[in-house]
Amino acid sequence: MNDVVHQRHRLGILTIAAESRRVEFGYLREALDLTGGNLSRHITVLNEAGLLDIEKGYEGRRPRTWVSITGTGRAALAAEIAALKALVAMHEPTEQPAGS
Repeated sequence: MNDVVHQRHRLGILTIAAESRRVEFGYLREALDLTGGNLSRHITVLNEAGLLDIEKGYEGRRPRTWVSITGTGRAALAAEIAALKALVAMHEPTEQPAGS
């Protein structure tokens, strides 16, 4: 498991970002129920790891920040999901033969 990706909020950020071309900071803040400062720190960690790109601009007169997942980010997310699936599969109960 990748420590950068595995953290719950970072996994959420990557998962949401993977579903669209780019996602706005305010949407992520509300969807993940994080403070702006906390979300900003998680985004910075993901950006420094090369998993997210950050774009700053304006929508009308309001400053906005958008994030988008990189190819490296998609690969890291896929690897994390595969590891989680393998972990779940390892712990699934095995079927007992009838009459046991």
